[in-house]
Amino acid sequence: MTTTRSDLAHHPSLARPEIRRTGLLRQSWTITRRNLIHIRRMPEMLMDVTIQPVMFVVLFAYVFGGAIATNAPAGYKEWLMAGIMGQTIAFASFIVAVGLTADIDKGIVDRMRSLPIHSAAVLVGRSISSLIHSSIGIVVMSLTGLVIGWRIRGTVLEAVAGYGLLLLWGFAMIWLGILVGASMRSVEAVQGVMFTTIFPLTFLSNAFAPTEAMGTVLRTIAEWNPISSLVQALRELWGNTVPAPPDAALPLQYPVVATLIWTFALTAALAPLSIRAFKKRTQQ
Repeated sequence: MTTTRSDLAHHPSLARPEIRRTGLLRQSWTITRRNLIHIRRMPEMLMDVTIQPVMFVVLFAYVFGGAIATNAPAGYKEWLMAGIMGQTIAFASFIVAVGLTADIDKGIVDRMRSLPIHSAAVLVGRSISSLIHSSIGIVVMSLTGLVIGWRIRGTVLEAVAGYGLLLLWGFAMIWLGILVGASMRSVEAVQGVMFTTIFPLTFLSNAFAPTEAMGTVLRTIAEWNPISSLVQALRELWGNTVPAPPDAALPLQYPVVATLIWTFALTAALAPLSIRAFKKRTQQ
């Protein structure tokens, strides 16, 4: 049956809805809401930022904690928390990579691109939702840390600065996730690449064990690892450790500055590559 103009006149509800122009911010927020609604309808998607971090905290604090000596004023439990949080926020790249690849494979990105929206809205919306996703894990771990005895011993400003560094680092990691998600052809490939990238990056650092006890070569690699400067910055801002020893690498001597440099450098390097890979993948 064909709908005629007279039908539309007698049934205004059948009229074509008005298309209103919106900006990049509103379009990005709409896509962010879509991703968050997806998480709400599938709560199991939160297991990687709720159950998994708690398991890491309990495992390292109570199983390995007694065998690892640190210079933290209140022991290994307080020293550990910054490392677990650094690892969790690094996995923001994993979340956005898997989500972006799934959207491309299912044709969702193509449907969005067919709409009158800014081409960057898809990436911005996915990035914001992934950062919110990871932030949930940070909140869960903070509460878990309080239960096991972790405390922030710095000022309120230093505490806020620490969480700000985490979010800033998560933003840089998101560009890595976009690059991998746009380059790989399947979710399985993304998982393989991200595991072989993020796991060595987090464990070959000072996140779970001090670098002073490592061999010369391994210690040098660990101390120049950007995760190490992030974790050291969090520990110092939160009052969970003493400053790095004089023989430590330069990034650990000035961890806050080093983390900011690493963040802006990685974003400047990865963002153009990520956008180029995304355009190439979606325009084929």
